[in-house]
Amino acid sequence: MQVLKLSLWLLLGSSLVVANENNATLDSYISEYKNKEFGYDYQKNKAESAKLHDSWIAPVRINYSYSRSKPYTQEQTNENAAIRIDQPIFQSGGIYYGMKFANASKLYADVSIDVAKRSMIKQAVSLLMQIKQMEFKIQKQKLLIANSQMNLEQKEEQYLSGQLDSGFLDNAIIQKNIVTLTLFDIQTAKEKLVTSFESLSDLDYKNATIPHLEMISDKEFLAHNIVLKQTASEIEKNRYAKDVRVAKYLPSVNLTGGYNWNKSTGQQIVANGVPIDTSSESNYYDYGFRANFALDINTFRDIESAKVDYLKSQVMQLDKKRELDALYKQVMHNIENFNKKITLSQLNKKLYSKLLTDTKELYQAGYKTEYDVKTLANSLEIQNIDTKIYEIDKQLELLTLYEMYVNNGE
Repeated sequence: MQVLKLSLWLLLGSSLVVANENNATLDSYISEYKNKEFGYDYQKNKAESAKLHDSWIAPVRINYSYSRSKPYTQEQTNENAAIRIDQPIFQSGGIYYGMKFANASKLYADVSIDVAKRSMIKQAVSLLMQIKQMEFKIQKQKLLIANSQMNLEQKEEQYLSGQLDSGFLDNAIIQKNIVTLTLFDIQTAKEKLVTSFESLSDLDYKNATIPHLEMISDKEFLAHNIVLKQTASEIEKNRYAKDVRVAKYLPSVNLTGGYNWNKSTGQQIVANGVPIDTSSESNYYDYGFRANFALDINTFRDIESAKVDYLKSQVMQLDKKRELDALYKQVMHNIENFNKKITLSQLNKKLYSKLLTDTKELYQAGYKTEYDVKTLANSLEIQNIDTKIYEIDKQLELLTLYEMYVNNGE
């Protein structure tokens, strides 16, 4: 498929910039509270990743105890303090792969948050587009009501003059009611959209602008796809998770060491009643190393499970590519159908424009009524509005693609 013109709406890195006339950011389409929630998600992920990255560093354990006892009439005091370390220094690659796994996990979690954020932004922009579309539909419906009203007035005049029977007048009344009730339904649907939009965004929908999206090629869509980026980061995460799982069952060496201090104060009564001081104080240190090798009946099963996760994530990415390719083709097909509708509206505009010109001349000559002129003028305007409605339908289709499209620095 030929390469199509890239969109004006470019998602530039983490800043998520949308290129429209106001150079607004995509973040501005969702509320301040929503942005803060995502901000905290990023912060938490950063903290969790740092904790996982340094999890191989063993804690230094410091213990202190103090006790007093008073057997008979004597008082005894005991104090103990100790500092110990048991630090892994070799885990058959487990330390290295553990840090790589932490970095890959952070990337996967960050991209997952990006995907969720983009989904919400897409929802807000979609709602805004639908609201604008509903406003056009309301304009169109009011023109249809105006035409129905003029048709009703004509039928009423013809009925009163005896040119038509009551059946035609009744049909005109029913048609007028139908288009009026449809207007009420459209207005209700618009208000529901406004409520949904206001729950996501701080923007005033009356003044907010919608981005203009242009076509992208299938190659660009797949090459800069955030969902595929997410699956790729999951593959990387599962790869290092597999290596960490293997290293868990290989030899490891820990450096051990400690310092201990003990102090005891008190007196002991001997047989002749003379007290003897029994106070003492001691301290010592120790160091060495400890080697471990795990022999577990489930070793190979555990490792195989991690390998399966890694292989499955690779298959899932291929499957996701096929799914996204099908989605792209479906969107293009839908856009093609809307283009056909736009072409039909443009043909109708030419037809109504010619009819309106001819009818105005006949009206001036006394062969047509003012109703005929106004009806055709409204019908011409309806075709203009239909074109705008179909254009927004195309934008909504493209928005499905742009939710996942990331173009860094183009």
